[in-house]
Amino acid sequence: MDKPAEMFDRSYEWSALTRFITDDQPGATLGVVSGRRRQGKTFLLDAACRAAGGFYFGATEATDPESLRRISTALTAHSRPASPYHFADWSEAVDALLALGAERPLPVVIDEFPYLAKANPELPSIIQEAMRPLREQRTSSRTRLLLCGSALSFMGKLLSGNAPLRGRAGLELLVRPLDHRLAAEFWDITDPRLALMVHAIVGGTPAYRREFARGDSPSGPDDFDDWVVRTVLNPETPLFREARYLLAEEPELRDTALYLSVLGAVADGNATRGGMASYLERRAADIAHPINVLEDAGLLYRDADVFRENRPTYRIAEPLIGFYHAIMRPVWDQLERPGSAARVWQASRRRFVSNVLGPHFEQVCRDWALHHADPDLLGGLPARVGHGVVHDPKARTGHEIDVAVIGVADGSGKPPLLAIGEAKWNDSMGAAHIDRLRDLRTLITDAGRYDTSRTQLLCFSGAGFNTKARAVAEASPDVRLVDAAMLYGMRAEA
Repeated sequence: MDKPAEMFDRSYEWSALTRFITDDQPGATLGVVSGRRRQGKTFLLDAACRAAGGFYFGATEATDPESLRRISTALTAHSRPASPYHFADWSEAVDALLALGAERPLPVVIDEFPYLAKANPELPSIIQEAMRPLREQRTSSRTRLLLCGSALSFMGKLLSGNAPLRGRAGLELLVRPLDHRLAAEFWDITDPRLALMVHAIVGGTPAYRREFARGDSPSGPDDFDDWVVRTVLNPETPLFREARYLLAEEPELRDTALYLSVLGAVADGNATRGGMASYLERRAADIAHPINVLEDAGLLYRDADVFRENRPTYRIAEPLIGFYHAIMRPVWDQLERPGSAARVWQASRRRFVSNVLGPHFEQVCRDWALHHADPDLLGGLPARVGHGVVHDPKARTGHEIDVAVIGVADGSGKPPLLAIGEAKWNDSMGAAHIDRLRDLRTLITDAGRYDTSRTQLLCFSGAGFNTKARAVAEASPDVRLVDAAMLYGMRAEA
């Protein structure tokens, strides 16, 4: 299967689908494709069906009888049988889909599967029965049935625990947003600072450039403010209300006001459960459920403190939602009035840097250490990368570490702490930042939890480094300076 020329990247996803669809082994097989909305899942699966001559069906929110009528009509148009299909139930429909692959491997896609399962909760069990081993309709078919959905809370449970389809799937593919490097390439941005500022707002969701911003990309750093005003803060564009719609489209989020408040608390810097509870003036136990639901929906991430496992922090997974809560939601009435965007943005610029851009820069630094940094630079392959608070028993205070890189433990020894780092977006870093990291490394060594014999010191800066910092780095093999160009692979690693 040749990947469409107009498809940006997605080489990994296309290869996985190609292997699954063209597998010539006998017997129908099941695959599950999931991912947050606007990531291009429909485009990907529709293109795969077109390339292999398969059948694609996009479900809608409808009653069960209506959905059966719709798939009957769609399959009739696709197969052109002697008489039109009129399925009485989903067992008949699924067997008809399996029959499509009687002669060769053939992709059959049911997109937005959660809509069908919501109208008919028995549908996963029906598919389980249809895909039962030794069942003639399955063994005589080579249909590659792909169930796709954007409701991550539902799709995550489809193959887990005691779910009917557990153990039935031969493919489980998650379509993720583009990472910061691919997003810069997709938006056609070559300035690393500008790329990171854009990524802090729209993340790596492809639809936000092509459909939602109509291809409008900032022409350079001087155009960034105007771009924000004419796209995401412009009531005429779909981006303006997208963050609200993302929450409304999640089926598990019933009390929208409470979930909005939880996300608003995180956007305002209250990253712990206690902080969120205090912000909302509720008990911590009262917000446990909404936090879990937001996690299941892929809208909230839980990050464990690498130095104190029982003190996790939370961050908003979708940058656009974080931007909405930090910048747009507090002044929504003003933004809805035409012509107010420029004035609101001018007054919100400082808040954007502190509440949105700073934390996002730290996360990009952690992603770089985990996925892009040369293991030789770190002294080993990272097992996980996080952040945490180091306790100073003498001063009776805690010190935050923005980036902590944990390696793979060797046998029964302590896990190696490959690196610790500090990230500053708008500050030019100097020797004092390096001295602080050295002191923190000593505190970690004294705590005795990690092996710090080869711990590197990483300084991340979006504004660069002064001459003293560069001199220390040149003289110290354990000090690394990482700027925005290195984060984006636009300059070789030092």
